[in-house]
Amino acid sequence: MSDLPATTTPAGQTAAEGIDSGRSARAVIAGLRIAVALLWIQNVSWKIPPDFGRNDHTGLFQFTSYALEHPVFPPFSWLIQYVVLPNFTLFGYATLLVEFSLGAFLIVGLLTRFWAAIGIIQTLAITLSVLNAPNEWHWSYYLMLAVHAVLLATAAGRCAGLDGLLRPHWRTSSNRLAKWALRAS
Repeated sequence: MSDLPATTTPAGQTAAEGIDSGRSARAVIAGLRIAVALLWIQNVSWKIPPDFGRNDHTGLFQFTSYALEHPVFPPFSWLIQYVVLPNFTLFGYATLLVEFSLGAFLIVGLLTRFWAAIGIIQTLAITLSVLNAPNEWHWSYYLMLAVHAVLLATAAGRCAGLDGLLRPHWRTSSNRLAKWALRAS
């Protein structure tokens, strides 16, 4: 331990206690947000309408069916069996829309906290479907959860994203949608 006094900020924190918010830290956060966006966009490519793999038991249908074949959480498997699979076409289009939107909104950094929360929910759904499937690397799902938590906690859209540009306007607006956008960014 050093006997030198610690430099403190006006809030009484030492420099070591503060979080780096410099240019390089902001660039890393922006890069992380964009990388996750590209992951979601790339994963949309194998969710092919109109049957989403149902006819030949591939693609989204196969991975969704893993929740029954290799259950992780029985109540989730019940939901898949009795709600999702009987309505699979609707589920497929909803999944396609959500995952494409995740990628699109994260890549431009718009409403990033909201979409990071959606990413956590979507990742949990994927995890509950495939975690016990053969040849799945469980850490990929834990890492997806962690990266979405980082995007949520750091408000990553404020770093080189539209959230950073639009927040001043949202802050001064009395519009309810603007107030919601302020919280979602």
